Amino acid sequence: RLEMHRFGVKVCVIEPGYFKTPITNADKLEKNFHSLWEKLPEEIKASYGECYLRQFVTMLKVLQKSCSSDLSVVTNCMEHALTSLHPRSRYSAGWDAKLVYLPLSYLPSALSDAL
Repeated sequence: RLEMHRFGVKVCVIEPGYFKTPITNADKLEKNFHSLWEKLPEEIKASYGECYLRQFVTMLKVLQKSCSSDLSVVTNCMEHALTSLHPRSRYSAGWDAKLVYLPLSYLPSALSDAL
């Protein structure tokens, strides 16, 4: 963003939270992760363990239940960034981006890693 400023280009960063889209579909992601898991060498599977895969898939399903399918939140940020006389440098779209990810970004790394 700052690199482009010297060329007269205003860059706005839109940081969306987790939304229901085809790319975040839990069933498709689970199928892809299982497919990739099967292709891994046994040594790597042993390092991570089957429990890791199960927990990861469970987390995906939990995230899917709590995310929004209303993409207008993101497109409204895009519209504002493109049409505003004085657009913001950063836009956080979605409740999780505003209430979780943004505050986490201000915490010390050790604390945000622990959370």
